[in-house]
Amino acid sequence: FFFLSLQATHCRAIFPCQDTPAVKLTYYAEISVPKELVALMSANRDGEMPDPEDSSRKIYCFSQNVPIPCYLMALVVGALESRKIGPRTLVWAEKELVDKSAYEFAEAEAMLKTAEDLAGPYVWGQYDLLVLPPSFPYGGMENPCLTFVTPTLLAGDRSLSNVIAHEISHSWTGNLVTNKTWEHFWLNEGHTVYLERRIGGRLFGEQFRHFQALGGWRELQNTINTLGENNPVTDLIPDLSEVDPDVAYSSVPYEKGFALLFYLEQLLGGPDVFMGFLKAYIQHFAYKSIVTEDWKNFLYSYFKDKVDLLDGVDWNSWFHAPGMPPAKPTYDMTLANACVALSQRWIQAKESDLGSFSSADLKEMSSQQLIEFLALLLLEGPLPLSHVQRMQQVYDFNSVNNSEIRFRWLRLCIKSKWEDAIPLALKMATDQGRMKFTRPLFRDLYGFDKSRDLAVKAFLEHRASMHPVTSMLVGKDLKLDQ
Repeated sequence: FFFLSLQATHCRAIFPCQDTPAVKLTYYAEISVPKELVALMSANRDGEMPDPEDSSRKIYCFSQNVPIPCYLMALVVGALESRKIGPRTLVWAEKELVDKSAYEFAEAEAMLKTAEDLAGPYVWGQYDLLVLPPSFPYGGMENPCLTFVTPTLLAGDRSLSNVIAHEISHSWTGNLVTNKTWEHFWLNEGHTVYLERRIGGRLFGEQFRHFQALGGWRELQNTINTLGENNPVTDLIPDLSEVDPDVAYSSVPYEKGFALLFYLEQLLGGPDVFMGFLKAYIQHFAYKSIVTEDWKNFLYSYFKDKVDLLDGVDWNSWFHAPGMPPAKPTYDMTLANACVALSQRWIQAKESDLGSFSSADLKEMSSQQLIEFLALLLLEGPLPLSHVQRMQQVYDFNSVNNSEIRFRWLRLCIKSKWEDAIPLALKMATDQGRMKFTRPLFRDLYGFDKSRDLAVKAFLEHRASMHPVTSMLVGKDLKLDQ
């Protein structure tokens, strides 16, 4: 299975190019592969033909007629099969996963239609999804016409499909309107998270959108706790001179960027008013690469009757101060209240209260609420060991396959120094290479004296089969590479 994923600055390794999102290009390609394999690219498929120079090979043809920055070039070759899940969507995967994937991502067309309704026409033609090997380092990658996704989304209940809504949203914010340099990455990601959550709100209700938004605020708190509140990479517009964008990568541009847009939505007149701005912004800057100043000037010209409100925004702190944002949006707490209540029960429980917990506590809770419950516990100090042991007894989190739940549960166990969790955490850190999971698990294992040497040993054993970006960053996390 061969795949190229070139964000942020890896296209220069494939062919000579201006490897910057400031420049956009169209492309045409012919790829020759052994005929039992399939080639796919971030482009529309223009058919295939026998390779005239070698009867054991065939040639696949591709064209991308919408100009794209070269980080969106992508190529994959593998023993792939496809299933049609919508009028313009195939899911591609190896045969062992293709039916499971088709089930998991069946909502793609509903999400695409909702996105078009919110943001304007989809200009890319085809929207296919490709499930990559577990070593793929991201949740998804928005390659035009061919979104790459991690197999860790295959929860079996479509509960992690917000990643698909996110990658679909990039078809407008990121792929159509693009950050001119990586310092302005929040323009890609903050707007995409905003659009992703608007799609979720349309499909599952406004309370759900607020719940996802609140989960994002917690994620931001967690990231800033990890990186340090004075760390310059937590600026919304970080200074990346002499900094590899892969090293600076975190949830900050996503969640701090989203928080700014959500805050502005509430300041300027609500979701429909703000969506009017976002749609106009996309139309105005389509096919261009821009910086934050361009975005801000357009915001001021669009809301020219509300300049006094905009002038009251602490722009300097939002853009250039590290740590948490200077203002917090307001969140509807309806779906979060149950998570807060249950997490507080565990935090306050004494040894004598542990008998009061039972599997019935989770009966009414969705997968997303379980994720939030665990995320809230992770923001607190470690729970006593007896508490996590009791939690396993009554909730049996060890048998849950949802990767987002499993990840937070294992972090909680390691934080409470439960040695039984060490092999499970090592297994999750190495069975897949999605950096969102792999890096924090390795860091936690490294921070626990009983598992430090095991973590280093496991990393060195698996390093050769890791994605190079993952291997580089985990190496730094484990203090092996400075």
